[in-house]
Amino acid sequence: MSYAVKNLTQASRELIAFRIGDQEFSVNIMSVREIRGWTPAMQLPHAPADVRGVINLRGAVLPIVDLSARLGMKDAEPTARHVIIVAQVGKRIVGLLVEAVSDILTITEENIQPVPEISSDLAKQYAKGILAFDKRMICMIELDHLFPETYLEKESEAA
Repeated sequence: MSYAVKNLTQASRELIAFRIGDQEFSVNIMSVREIRGWTPAMQLPHAPADVRGVINLRGAVLPIVDLSARLGMKDAEPTARHVIIVAQVGKRIVGLLVEAVSDILTITEENIQPVPEISSDLAKQYAKGILAFDKRMICMIELDHLFPETYLEKESEAA
């Protein structure tokens, strides 16, 4: 399923939409390297609480982050239906554990609503905006802000 929410007079961009619980989020498609099925991860001692562990991705060690926990929601209980979005965050590659990928969205800037003022400062740092259409609300996540360089350095030290 793919939605085009755009005005042809403006430059458009594509997002990958995914579900965590009953909420939808999206990230820039340019940061996504691949989408793969859930693979149990080897846990790392002293890793941040939202890091599920690491998996072997074609010979490379890939950290898997429970995106639900990272966003301050209930920790995921992965099943065979969960997926890992392999994404580029800064100079690092990280696996994002989500329930399911739902759409590829094509949007323009006019489709993006600002994050409400009632949101926490933390949410405003990583939430780029809200897409409201077709009875859906989708939060746009800026991965570089959700995973600052210092977070990824700490996580790689645990490996």
